[in-house]
Amino acid sequence: MASHAIEIRNLYKIFGPRAASHIEAVKAGIGKAELNAEHGHVLGLKDINISMPAGAVMVVMGLSGSGKSTLIRHINRLIDPTAGEVLYDGVDICRMNERDLREFRRHKTAMVFQKFALLPHRTILENTCYGLEIQGVPSVERRRRAMGWIERVGLAGFENHYPNQLSGGMQQRVGLARALTNDAEILLMDEAYSALDPLIRVDMQTVLLDLQKELKKTVVFITHDLDEALRLGDKIAILRDGEVIQQGSGQDIVRCPADDYIAAFVKEVNRSRVIRVETVMTPLVGLAEGPPIAQGSVLEAAARQMSGHRVSVAHVVDASGRPVGRVELSAMVGAMVSPGEQDGPRRAAAE
Repeated sequence: MASHAIEIRNLYKIFGPRAASHIEAVKAGIGKAELNAEHGHVLGLKDINISMPAGAVMVVMGLSGSGKSTLIRHINRLIDPTAGEVLYDGVDICRMNERDLREFRRHKTAMVFQKFALLPHRTILENTCYGLEIQGVPSVERRRRAMGWIERVGLAGFENHYPNQLSGGMQQRVGLARALTNDAEILLMDEAYSALDPLIRVDMQTVLLDLQKELKKTVVFITHDLDEALRLGDKIAILRDGEVIQQGSGQDIVRCPADDYIAAFVKEVNRSRVIRVETVMTPLVGLAEGPPIAQGSVLEAAARQMSGHRVSVAHVVDASGRPVGRVELSAMVGAMVSPGEQDGPRRAAAE
């Protein structure tokens, strides 16, 4: 179980032969287009500060060219920063020597790629074992562990097949099984589900969420899809042109977009399936009224439950059944349909 957060501090990445010499200009405000036009260098990341919570799913979201894939590759140092720190357990990954970095990559991180990155000449079992083979784990042990995860992701019976004999969704399950077999604390997923058909994509999201309830890995998930980000992310950071525009929970971002760019992202979101009852509940005064609504329920489910009981007031209960608040149907409906008026002025959710 993961116990250490990832802290990214003042991270800059400039692509080009004289990157370091342009840091001060970028800090002084030179933009991406100007840096490229005047100096022939590309600004990948600008002053990134994100705390990625331990044992949770951190989603980094943005359109193509926003810097999200560049960011995730700093965590296992496939890309070196121009300036800044990437800390894990208080150690700056960017300053690790070659031996420590190799050990960190082998034992602390695992990556799931968009294009699966499976070895075509190896069976599913051999692909799943590969990371343990690199670590020097004995054959019997690595096959035992790999088979356990192959079964967990629903591929029992396919262990002796080759990747080209499997569908895209099944290949991505192999990629996930391989990453989990390594027992790494950090799971890096770069557009892992983007190449999948929509229904298979939703299925794989469910697989990840179900496994995460038990495993509590520190997951960094890259996507350009807001619905996917809202479904998976305990915390979300939205990037544009290499900068963090807003970060916070899905609730924060949907209810209080930081600017017009993010407002455009969230405009079409079905708020009733994202916003949870605790977001609109008020303190409980006196006796609990109406039926109990489980904390964490989305507004759509809560409204359906209250309508079924023909009531306009209910109480919210925690996991142990203890009442923690009061919720009114009118407030829930307002939060579903009127983001501007109900949520007040826009604010950044950056922490």
